[in-house]
Amino acid sequence: MTPSEFMQEWNNDADTVGVHTSGSTGTPKPMQVEKARMMASAQMTCDFLGLRCGDTALLCLPCDYIAGKMMIVRSIERGMKLIEAEPSNHPLAHVNDHIHLAAMVPSQVYETLRCDSECRKFKEIDNVIIGGGAVTGEIEQELRGFPNAVWSTYGMTETLSHIAMRRLSGPEASRWYTLMDGVSVSLTDKEDTNIGRLVIDAPHLCDRQLVTNDIVELKDTTHFRIIGRTDNVICSGGIKLHIEELEEKLRPHLPCDFCISKRQDPKFGEVAVLLIAAGDISTGDIMATCRNTLDHYQLPKHIVTVTAIPMTGNGKIDRHHALALAK
Repeated sequence: MTPSEFMQEWNNDADTVGVHTSGSTGTPKPMQVEKARMMASAQMTCDFLGLRCGDTALLCLPCDYIAGKMMIVRSIERGMKLIEAEPSNHPLAHVNDHIHLAAMVPSQVYETLRCDSECRKFKEIDNVIIGGGAVTGEIEQELRGFPNAVWSTYGMTETLSHIAMRRLSGPEASRWYTLMDGVSVSLTDKEDTNIGRLVIDAPHLCDRQLVTNDIVELKDTTHFRIIGRTDNVICSGGIKLHIEELEEKLRPHLPCDFCISKRQDPKFGEVAVLLIAAGDISTGDIMATCRNTLDHYQLPKHIVTVTAIPMTGNGKIDRHHALALAK
């Protein structure tokens, strides 16, 4: 969908617009969302970041998903000037305006930081919000010293983009997400007093409570950090292994694209499987790296070489496809 096609849908007589879920754990699903709730989400974000009428917003995400659509809605709600850039891994290549708000996915940030001229432009953007996937520790370290406000966002299609942010740059950088106004959270299926599945209550965005698949730790009523997902848990010999946690540990040390999945095992119930898209590196070297990085009970029991790590249309690891490759 192009921005102009979305605007046609936005300006029609219907109260809703169509969106698709991300598809990171299965087939993307269509859903209808209310335009009034999208405006409420846009106001929440603009207020949180202090955006004003006349500011400039950069649209460099596809409008097929909620993230791209919401950039347009934010510009409408706040009266911002919207600049369009072709969705690519180098969204700032041809942008010369001063930008007050840009939304990017991690792969765009990664490539932008590796081009000197684009990195300079990135540092001049007042607010960069990053969503659609985890920001790696390597990128976080790079961003920490940046002079502008760079944020990691937490949200989903059902919450009409993000409901919390955490600062990645400057002295305010934190591993804890801060809830936005009008949003409250609680826990269910607790693993500990302050750890469990996140439940979101945001009546201005969604007419029901959302019980997520995300396992989080609550610091207090307005701050939480993500540990992993219930559907990305490997129950191996009575021990719960969180896939994202293993990937985060390995990411600085493996010189290839990879992801963790799982398969059934007669002895342990489930075991970790490492999928790698590697060329010259041997599986022996990879396993040695795993032994030097992970605890013994976290080690993958199998390594599977694939042509490429499966990804969804909006840049997330396709966990459903990865599970099929790991069997």
